Amino acid sequence: MIVDLPDSTISRVSKALVKIREEGGVVALGRVLTLVIATTLGHEEEAIEAANEASREHPMRVIVISTDDEISPDDDPRLDAQIRVGGDAGASEVILLRAYGDVARDEEGLVTGLLLPDAPVVAWWPGKAPAVVSESPLGRIAQRRITDAAAQSNPRQSIIDLASTYEPGDTDFAWTRLTLWRTQLAAALDQPPYEPVTAVEVSGAADSPSTLLLAAWLRLQLQVPVNHELTSRATGSSGIHGVKLVRASGPIELERSLVNVATLSQPGQPTHDLSLPRRSLRDCLAEELRRLDPDALFGNVVRSGVALLRSDPSND
Repeated sequence: MIVDLPDSTISRVSKALVKIREEGGVVALGRVLTLVIATTLGHEEEAIEAANEASREHPMRVIVISTDDEISPDDDPRLDAQIRVGGDAGASEVILLRAYGDVARDEEGLVTGLLLPDAPVVAWWPGKAPAVVSESPLGRIAQRRITDAAAQSNPRQSIIDLASTYEPGDTDFAWTRLTLWRTQLAAALDQPPYEPVTAVEVSGAADSPSTLLLAAWLRLQLQVPVNHELTSRATGSSGIHGVKLVRASGPIELERSLVNVATLSQPGQPTHDLSLPRRSLRDCLAEELRRLDPDALFGNVVRSGVALLRSDPSND
């Protein structure tokens, strides 16, 4: 069910939610968190779809604040709201707030009256993110703050900038997309012959923030030099291309040869093809919502690992 509330107020939206619950039996009980999505006008649906799919694992209230990239004081202040419940909202209830003019300047005020009581708040910027998310109006009320470096104008620089602005609770989808890579590499090192890694090579697309974070993670965890190679292969894919871990008995190499398949080769073992698909927006969001405490490892990687990586002579 979809209820449109043009030229509305937060009070009217709140009353409409109560009425919908009373008349249709839709309740907020069982919602485990409030997800606040900050996006731009005309770009709401992809984020809402990902949230609806993730809500089947994490029942939640979704509040979407949609504004212009540049808020003009000449625009008439107006709030157009829409409420989606039932089949149109997955296992969540979606409140879409399209804000114009001065109304759009008070993001915190727009959501405060709609937050679930005594439930954690997660803020997500699927597109352009504030320079310091923890100090933004929405970031101040959220326990977790999710950004996506790949959606920024300079993806790799946004990760470097995050190193100086990071606060516990910050995270980025560039890190979430590494989960399968980190799992496969850790599993390979857990097998004999348990030799130390003496050098690492990581290659990826020049605009890939995940490649930078993977190299920083390996640099921090293994405490060995990491050659961080950026390429713009005409025949290769974007994102991470491959990793090479050098050991005395021979290298471990994990290379994504196809879009969703990687090849793992190790000394003395047959070559294996592994499923290594690119993670969807839904998968990334669902993973981040599984933990509402700060991701200490991500914090260490972005604050210390990136600095160590950039200090290596090979990465000057």
